[in-house]
Amino acid sequence: MATSPPATPCPRAREAFSTLVVELFRLNGALLEAGDRLARDLGLTSARWQVLGAIALAPAPRPVAHLARGMGLARQSVQRLVGEMLRDGLLRLEPNPRHRRAALVAMTPRGEAAYRRTMARKDLWADGLTQGLPPEALQQAAALLHELRRRVPDSHEHIDAIAAAEEHPA
Repeated sequence: MATSPPATPCPRAREAFSTLVVELFRLNGALLEAGDRLARDLGLTSARWQVLGAIALAPAPRPVAHLARGMGLARQSVQRLVGEMLRDGLLRLEPNPRHRRAALVAMTPRGEAAYRRTMARKDLWADGLTQGLPPEALQQAAALLHELRRRVPDSHEHIDAIAAAEEHPA
């Protein structure tokens, strides 16, 4: 279902959304830098940590393509990271009974230890970072971001229509 433009545009919502997007881009950069610092000595980057997290959250080992979809990343990007992490002994491949060519990705004991230590550090970091912030406000922010993330794919047809209208003005 495509998200269509509202009957009456709301300039305040548009401006608030623009401000939110800019802050999210800045926050993303800051979080990636902080994640790199948090896990660097464990052989992880933020990207590697994210791969380990996707594996840890899955109920069973998954192929790279499945992990990439869950992370919202291109399969090729995740494949490159998985290759590096295999060479570094953080991950291992298991046979996939459903698909001979798409092996299942799992953590090695070294990968599991690095993930556990990084998560413990993240908890301590979060305790300091969120000091004085109401948990309810954080939950509301997370809910809002979740809703926006849910809506974005539904807006792709609208985005395409906007771009097409610019290419072929009436």
